[in-house]
Amino acid sequence: MVDRTAGHFNGITRALDLVGERWTLRIIRDLLVSPRRYTDLRNGEPPIPTNTLAARLRELEAEGIVGRRVLPRPANAVVYELTDRGKGLEGIIIALGRWGARALTSGGEPDPLTTDTLVIAMRTMFDPFARQELDAVFELHVGEVAATLCVRHGVLETAPGVTGGADLVIHTGQELAAILTGELDPQEALRSGVLRLDGDHSLLAPFLAAFHFESSAT
Repeated sequence: MVDRTAGHFNGITRALDLVGERWTLRIIRDLLVSPRRYTDLRNGEPPIPTNTLAARLRELEAEGIVGRRVLPRPANAVVYELTDRGKGLEGIIIALGRWGARALTSGGEPDPLTTDTLVIAMRTMFDPFARQELDAVFELHVGEVAATLCVRHGVLETAPGVTGGADLVIHTGQELAAILTGELDPQEALRSGVLRLDGDHSLLAPFLAAFHFESSAT
């Protein structure tokens, strides 16, 4: 355990004491999507060792970053969720993810995609200042994984899975990153079949503008 007195007069050091240990940000990232049972957190991608997860959750609870509650019947399960203090980390994690995304490359074996990582990735890529007039619901399918993205005049709300009522349904695969960075022309992706649309096709351009990001290793 780190010496937490080291950051008494240094906010950055104190923050790293609280959330800088391995797996902690992964736990917080998953809880930003939705509350999770212990087994959900443990079996995420990549899996967290049981003893490590238990220790991290105890520390986060002790610091008031994570709390527990019991779901009503029939679920009757204990879930972990972020407190208001924990939710304050969202902007930091999104900014960190956007910074890291600039170092992504299209080469090599892609990381496994889960609903959680898709939701967080789309939050990371969202530009609230692009297409301020955009008011639409998008259903995004990447292989077997799906998420719903609701954009209302610069505000993004996300939900794991399919909620229905989408204005545009987007089907693609691992080519999504190349499409969002502009490495793959969307019209070419449509012609080749790696991108398929259902609904209002005119919303594709504003969608790409709202979720476009630059990928650079420099």
